[in-house]
Amino acid sequence: MGGHHAASGAAAWVAIASTGPYTLGWYPLDATGILIGGMATAGTALVCDWDHRHSTVANSLPPLSNMIAAGIENASGGHRQGTHSVLGAAFFVLLAMVAGQIQLQTDWGLLSVGAGLLCMFMINIAAKALKLFPKSGFISNWVFALTMAGLVTWFAPDQWTWLPVSMLTGVVVHIVGDMITTGGVPLLWPIVIKPPRFLRKLPVINDVWRANGAFSVPLLGRAGSRREWLVLIPVSAYAMVGMCVAASALAATHFPVAMALGTGVFGRFFGAG
Repeated sequence: MGGHHAASGAAAWVAIASTGPYTLGWYPLDATGILIGGMATAGTALVCDWDHRHSTVANSLPPLSNMIAAGIENASGGHRQGTHSVLGAAFFVLLAMVAGQIQLQTDWGLLSVGAGLLCMFMINIAAKALKLFPKSGFISNWVFALTMAGLVTWFAPDQWTWLPVSMLTGVVVHIVGDMITTGGVPLLWPIVIKPPRFLRKLPVINDVWRANGAFSVPLLGRAGSRREWLVLIPVSAYAMVGMCVAASALAATHFPVAMALGTGVFGRFFGAG
């Protein structure tokens, strides 16, 4: 489910970028980096589904997002094909690497122009999937997207590498998420290796190596199953608490007295960077 992909991406970013208890701290950033990266990774965790011209992702910023989706759909062979493979993941990370290095030095500091433009789509995609503004229309979508683009351009971490790390995290989370449902993913696309007929009838093997050549470890069953919801409830809570802690730490620098209590409570469980 789209919202679950987004929540998983944000949770993975919190785990990677935060350094407190219950986190991994592999790519430590300050509170600003955790917040911006968390919002961006919620979107990059959905970018693989930009391969269907009528998807939620495609309709995030019409008509531009629809045109991009049509192009990706044609290039990748349709839904759950090229964008859900190792090659597709490499393409998206390369795109983020290029965008991350488009920076502009000004009198006001270093502006992350490329990251802002890419996150204009990523953050808006996440907001649509999470139904943060379900009744919004064409104009409000673009207003929100351009506002987020401005914020990312101004406040993004100086090191450009955060953007490809965010993209890699989101894409891997998405592909793994689809792999543990019954549909599976074509990891080796455009190479498609279908199982021999005698293997298609064997239990377990026919679930892991699908007849269409996709690979699956269907721990969660069908997309949207009860098992998926049971797993994603704590994952979503983890992401929410981690982002709130980062927001509290950031606000505390401007409102130290008002935020002291909240930061102390949440700080026992998560670090802000």
